Parts: sequence; structure tokens; C-alpha cells
Amino acid sequence: MEMTEILGYFGALIVGLVLGLIGGGGSILTVPILVYFLNFSPIVATAYSLFVVGSAASVGTLKNIRHNYIDFKTAIVFAIPSIITVFMVRSLVIPNLPEILFSIGSFKLTNSLFIMLLFAVIMLLAGWSMIKSKEIQDETVIKKFDSNHYFAIGTQAIGIGLLAGLVGAGGGFLIVPALVLIVKLPIKKAISTSLFIIAIQSLIGFLGDIKTLDIDWHFLLSFTAISILGIFIGLAISKKISAKGLKRGFGYFTIIMAVYILFKELF
Repeated sequence: MEMTEILGYFGALIVGLVLGLIGGGGSILTVPILVYFLNFSPIVATAYSLFVVGSAASVGTLKNIRHNYIDFKTAIVFAIPSIITVFMVRSLVIPNLPEILFSIGSFKLTNSLFIMLLFAVIMLLAGWSMIKSKEIQDETVIKKFDSNHYFAIGTQAIGIGLLAGLVGAGGGFLIVPALVLIVKLPIKKAISTSLFIIAIQSLIGFLGDIKTLDIDWHFLLSFTAISILGIFIGLAISKKISAKGLKRGFGYFTIIMAVYILFKELF
């Protein structure tokens, strides 16, 4: 086994750890690991990412359910439009993307480059919004729903489903900011709710890829098992970190990864 492969499998452990720690970001690591260390194409990497993150998030969700950490009402309102959008994108849009989207002189924007650049830009925006948003409210305070909240959540969910489907992300790095900034959930409850949404959204989105891709199940299940181990570590560590530090750390983490991807793809 080559060093890059060893690093790739070690990265699988970190994927789960990050997912358990901040309720998202697993796909932020999964896609670069699969592309840069294990040499999968971005199209395949985004599909595998959905399965890995969805499976790991499912394990974390089962643990959170036992402790009553999930806001199911918010999750259902958010998940339904998001899931439908992700499945449609993965089953209809991704398989029909042309290899070269457009070219200007010697520059060619391939579908792979487009996916990675879009991935990085989304990460930058999400990270910035979390760092600059207002202080997190007390853990016991949750803002009640009204019709405006339903509309805002549904609209946000469709947008996140579209972007998550394109870049193969669970969308936690987008869902967590939405739950904190729109619904006003405390960060730790938003993380638990995000894991539940990610689990359903990612696995159903992956179903859209099964008919169009040749899946290496041996590799995928091995990588996923290591990630699931990591999520238990992340969930344990998250109990010892303050909400304020968790939120800011989440934002800085996404920005650092975004800059790395932009540099790697463009230079």
C-alpha cells in the first residue's frame, strides 16, 4: 500500500471525527481525500462522499436520538425539499453534464474543475457566515416557528439540495449555518439536527448514482467503516467544547479547506 493510500484511509477517520464534532464538514474532507490521495475522479468522489457521510451521519443520529438532541420538526421541514432536489440532481443532472462546459482560448472548464471550484466557493461563503454571525443564544432557547420560517427553511433547503447534489456534499457546512441563522437553533442542537438531515439526504442522493456508476463496494464499505469509528470519537470530544468555540472553529475550518482546494485546482 502506497503512502498516499495510507493517508487516504487515515483521512477517513478524520472525516468521521469532523462530522461528529461539528455536524458537517465530512464531505469537505471526503471529496479532496478521494480526489487528491486516492485518485478518484470528482464525479465518482462526490458519489462516494454521499454514501460515506450519509452512513457516518446515520450512526451519529442514532446516538443523538437516544439523548433527545434532534429538533425533528425542523428536520422534516428542511429534509423533504432538500432530499427531492438532491436525488433529482444526482440522477438527472450529473450524468448529463458535458465533459467540457465551455472553453476560452486554451482554458477549458471541465465538469470536474467546475465541481471542485463550486465546492470551494460554497465553503468560503458558509465559513464566513458562521464566523461573522451573531453570538449563539443560550442552549435552552429555541425560536418558535411561524409561516415565514417555513418558507425560509424550504427555500434554503432547495438551494442546499441543489448545491449538495452538484458537489456530492451532505450539506452540513450549509445546513448548520441555516439552522443557526434562520431557525435560531443553538449550535449544538443544530449540529445534531444537521446530522439527521445529512443521513437521509446523502443516502437517498447516493441512490441516484447507483445506476450510472460502477461502485467499488469493497473500498467504499472499508472507507465508510473507518469514518464511522471517527464519528464516535468526534461526538465524545464535542461534549467538551464550548458552543462559541465550536461555531468559530467550524467557520475557520471550512475557509482553510476552501483556500486549499482553490489553490490546488487553479495553480
